[in-house]
Amino acid sequence: MKDRIALMLAAFWWGSLTTIGFLVVPMLFARLGNPSVAGNFAGQLFEAQSWIAIACGLILLIHYRTKADERMDGPVMTSMFLILAALLLALLQQYAVAPRILARDNLKLWHAVGSGMYLVQWICAGVLLWRMGSRKPA
Repeated sequence: MKDRIALMLAAFWWGSLTTIGFLVVPMLFARLGNPSVAGNFAGQLFEAQSWIAIACGLILLIHYRTKADERMDGPVMTSMFLILAALLLALLQQYAVAPRILARDNLKLWHAVGSGMYLVQWICAGVLLWRMGSRKPA
């Protein structure tokens, strides 16, 4: 039962990253016309996404920590690494990159850094979900 809930959390995390980053935010910029207004909404959505990532990541980390108590093997360690990497990226985006984007401090650079970090977080969450969905326990 706990494994199924953890799988659903991983799916929610990856799905929310996918929906916000690759569907909703691009539509905001395409439909609103004003990049400043769209950027404001996008910032709020990315902040909400960071909180989703932090909550899902912490719960998944606790789940895998209990698994590590039972058996400390490669798949469990890999899953914990993916969770920690994605969590760290979410925290860095929220508290290091986002304030610089909001301050318009070298906007092009920090937007590229934030986009890259978001993409890597998406990949980490996707790989975690893929591994959790396999028939072998991970």
